[in-house]
Amino acid sequence: MSKSLGHNTPHDSSLLHSTGQSQFVDDRPVMPGEVFVGCVLSTRASAAIKKIDFTKAANHSHFLRGITASDLHHNRWGTIAEEQPLLASDRANYHGEVIALIISSESQSIAEILKLVEVTYGPMEMPTTFDVAIKEKKFLYSAVPFMRGNFEASKKEADHCLSGTFFCGGQEHFYMENQGAVAYPLEDGQIEVHASSQHPSETQHLVAHALGLPFSKVVCIVKRMGGGFGGKESQAAPFAAYAAVAAHLLHRPARCVVTKDEDMAITGKRHPFKVDYQITFNQDGLILGLKTVLFADAGAYTDLSPSILERGMFHIDSAYYLPTVQIEAHACRTNSHSNTAFRGFGGPQGTMAMESIIEDIAAYLNKESSEIRIINCYGKNDRNVTPYGQLFENNFLPEIFKQLLTSSNYKQRQENIESFNQQKNGRVRGIALTPTKFGIAFTARFLNQANAQVNVHLDGTIQASTGATEMGQGVNTKIAQIIAHAFGLGMEHVRMMPTSTEKNHNTSPTAASSGSDLNGAAALLCCQKIRHRLQSLLEEFWANEKKGIKPKSGHEFGLYVKDIEKAGLELGFNAFPHIKFENAHITNSQTGQTISFLNAIKMAYMNRLSLGEYTHYRTPGLGFDKNLVSGKAFNYFTQGAAVSEVEIDEYTGECKVLRTDILMDLGRPINPGIDQGQVTGAFVQAMGWVTSENLYYQLNGEQQGRLISHSPTTYKIPNVQDIPREFHVSFFPNETNTVAVHGSKAVGEPPFLLGISVWCAIKKALISRSRKSSATTTAVNGAICAPWPNYSPATNEYILRTLSTQNKPQA
Repeated sequence: MSKSLGHNTPHDSSLLHSTGQSQFVDDRPVMPGEVFVGCVLSTRASAAIKKIDFTKAANHSHFLRGITASDLHHNRWGTIAEEQPLLASDRANYHGEVIALIISSESQSIAEILKLVEVTYGPMEMPTTFDVAIKEKKFLYSAVPFMRGNFEASKKEADHCLSGTFFCGGQEHFYMENQGAVAYPLEDGQIEVHASSQHPSETQHLVAHALGLPFSKVVCIVKRMGGGFGGKESQAAPFAAYAAVAAHLLHRPARCVVTKDEDMAITGKRHPFKVDYQITFNQDGLILGLKTVLFADAGAYTDLSPSILERGMFHIDSAYYLPTVQIEAHACRTNSHSNTAFRGFGGPQGTMAMESIIEDIAAYLNKESSEIRIINCYGKNDRNVTPYGQLFENNFLPEIFKQLLTSSNYKQRQENIESFNQQKNGRVRGIALTPTKFGIAFTARFLNQANAQVNVHLDGTIQASTGATEMGQGVNTKIAQIIAHAFGLGMEHVRMMPTSTEKNHNTSPTAASSGSDLNGAAALLCCQKIRHRLQSLLEEFWANEKKGIKPKSGHEFGLYVKDIEKAGLELGFNAFPHIKFENAHITNSQTGQTISFLNAIKMAYMNRLSLGEYTHYRTPGLGFDKNLVSGKAFNYFTQGAAVSEVEIDEYTGECKVLRTDILMDLGRPINPGIDQGQVTGAFVQAMGWVTSENLYYQLNGEQQGRLISHSPTTYKIPNVQDIPREFHVSFFPNETNTVAVHGSKAVGEPPFLLGISVWCAIKKALISRSRKSSATTTAVNGAICAPWPNYSPATNEYILRTLSTQNKPQA
């Protein structure tokens, strides 16, 4: 590898971020005549909208006009089902839904003007909650079940059958940069939109629909985002449309940037899941069958819920072979914000349900849960087919388990914890090992494509554009490393340009952990085509040079051109392996002839060879048929495991993470430093999801359904004091991944699932106390109902309530 790959190259915006020079959407200078857009939000969760009155608002000196659904050319949008209104017109379906807009000539007056808008509602209707939706089967989508074997037969063969219901709550994305966009009206009715969006193409399309314009008249540009985590995959587009509509109607630049409180009230979260299950197993803890129904709280509209629900089904197996399965799943329509993509995309919810079940089995059999995980782990040569029929190839989980158990000193620490918990000193500890086996690819096959453009300039510097959007995860740095390595150049020669729909069209969202895989592969294809042209040129030039034939300066000469593009495709762009690009030079390793990269590209230009390229890439080999539940759903699996130890104060319910050890298989990392940042960041974000991040809603009155925890003061994300006191992250060496660029593996979402280890450690600590309580098991339909905690997040309050039902700690 060159210095460009496999090294800790700094994030391309690290200096700009740390010095305050990075430009985000709302940092764009205010243009002369620019206007500002505010959102009128519903104060009812379920009610008809009778009238929206701007009369009082019109008396404000900075009010310019109001906008309602009637001002839009098209008022329906949706990534999967086009059913959600940009501006609700007839009825409000959740508290916080955008029902109208106001335009102000001054940004500081928006809050004042919004208070003057009067909305008349019809009678308050009882909002549909998650439990009601499940009971009344208000499903907006039901997935095709995964079926293998006969579960009822497995019950007869099994020694034991446990049943229960697992619940995990939602999660606020809490990106640092709120939703926002700035729109500029151009000549001939064109619109240029600068948005904080993970999906520029969807933003472009939604703006065009709202204004009644062809896509060719709308350009969406994304320089960077101050965080996304999935919350800007689909739900960033409406805010761009709000700004664009104002710009289009008034022929003035328009800005729509919401406050954090507004953002949290309007936008969807991670889907809460409720999972009913029965699990059969033998006396050793070997699982024989799983029967489960997954329910996801989709909220008021479809958004991405069907795909998220199915991703939950794909990951309900976690890392374990299930001989018999019956997996059903339903997305429920409720009167809450429309839940959406979030890091892991349903995978964490499915995985966490299974990890909770593993803890139930261990507690029931009075065994250590790591032993249950090991005996049920997928095999390498057998027991290696998933419930959806995909062969689990290149499985390193057994080795990862073994190595991590040793490096974390798990067995000794578990014994120490058992002794500690017998002391009855008002504290209780728990330790847990949990894995991640995350499938890499969009489950919607058509999204597994990308395009890139690479332009080599005559001074030897390079500009590159892809469909990837930078949200802090370092995708642009990785792609720049790939390009620099391809040409044997230093990173200072490569400049990644803002993502723009006029340069990279019909792009997929930067999501599903596929940003670097897809767009990096497309950029590499560009480089290979340009390299092949240069190699062809130099092969002929050096051959003539050895014969003493020198072309006149600036003139063409006999060029080896045997259909360069076709030859490159047929030979994998490796027709000249002896012509190498290293240290800003191109060298013939057979003859020793060499030329600087700068002189080579000048020679190519003088001979009319293109130094720019555009390419399209699609992930090969994918083909899952969800109706038949067969085929290859994922390109490969990113794997890893974590061990976490916690300590609980039995008087306050406070939980501290004492230590976490993580071991990740990331193939051959393109940038280990960035990957380590992704692993630690994902883990801490997941730790927040399973411990402190709780969504509270008003339960009665006219404001029923209102999100109470809608600000940084009422919603608790992890801070520096919450991270593990001792934190170890290591990479598992793996040179076998051949299906992703340069043998790397995706890292954005897989390590998020490792935060589940904290919740399992808490559960084990609580179970250790429940064994001394009066908790008993009961039998229902031949299955034992376990009494142990199956609820997340395990907040301090929840832990304290749980402990209060058990034996009180001794003073």
